[in-house]
Amino acid sequence: MASLKDVAQRANVSLMTVSRAINEPERLRPETYKKVMEAVDALGYVSDLSAKKIRGAKTTANTIGVLALDTMTTPFSVEITLSIEETARAHGWNSFVVNMFSNDQPEKMVDLLLAHRPDGIIYTAMGLRQVPVPEKLHKYRCVLANCESISGPFPTYIPDDEQGQYLGVKALLAAGYRRLLCIHLPKGIVATDRRRAGMERACREAGVDPDAMFHHYLPPGERHHIDAAEIAGHYLSGTRPMFDAVVCGNDRVAFVIYQVLLGRGLRIPQDVAVLGYDNMVGTGELFLPPLSTVQLPHYEIGRLSALHLIQGLDHRDTVRVDSPWLARESI
Repeated sequence: MASLKDVAQRANVSLMTVSRAINEPERLRPETYKKVMEAVDALGYVSDLSAKKIRGAKTTANTIGVLALDTMTTPFSVEITLSIEETARAHGWNSFVVNMFSNDQPEKMVDLLLAHRPDGIIYTAMGLRQVPVPEKLHKYRCVLANCESISGPFPTYIPDDEQGQYLGVKALLAAGYRRLLCIHLPKGIVATDRRRAGMERACREAGVDPDAMFHHYLPPGERHHIDAAEIAGHYLSGTRPMFDAVVCGNDRVAFVIYQVLLGRGLRIPQDVAVLGYDNMVGTGELFLPPLSTVQLPHYEIGRLSALHLIQGLDHRDTVRVDSPWLARESI
């Protein structure tokens, strides 16, 4: 890799001149700046941001380090890191991501993150979960995005799952549906109880007994949505379905339910309405009719987390980010 010295030698200028061309170009004559930049391009020189921080260069952009726990493994949660980067750039900051998978040693990944000397850290996870925050991160400006700490208070930005499910089920009930088949996410997932609480609140407000609905929890595992077919089939054994709407734990479950209902010759939403959750990237256009669902606000979570660091906020509150109800044609 080319060094600052290599650039200086190729351009036949001093190291100070190269440094000024990179950090303070307005202090150089145009022809000198052009000569240095031609050398930079020819050698493929990349500025060493961490080294400049050690030297205390005032022109170095602030940097957000993202410790991403499984976040890069699904298309919808990758919006968090995309939003962080776009927000950082818009405010003249930089960002970088260190991916951490479930079988990694957290201490080693944290050391790798801190070696880049970030000005602030965002710890994010795929799927809302509760996490132990590595001890070293307690000494830094650290924000949690889409996860909650079990090892002390941190500023935290998470989806408002309770309100999101409340809005979706409220729309179902307002449309006249009363016999709901609720296929919940597996027990033990943080969002599961919160979403059920939102469903029950909407039912009580509408004068409907939430316990009178059909409730099923999916089994644990990456392919739990497949089991939704068997669950729904149990209530389709007669001439007409025992339910008039399905509240799905996520959009993948809804995709399975669509296949089951349409395969039985049932119409959506005339015979059975379907409510999803997530607004999962890459699947919305596959639903015919378009799926009514609740938006997981991953992009907004990333944006607010980055702004927390950029704006120097000092609260340690948990902020529940709105999960909007998206009205489409399945209800």
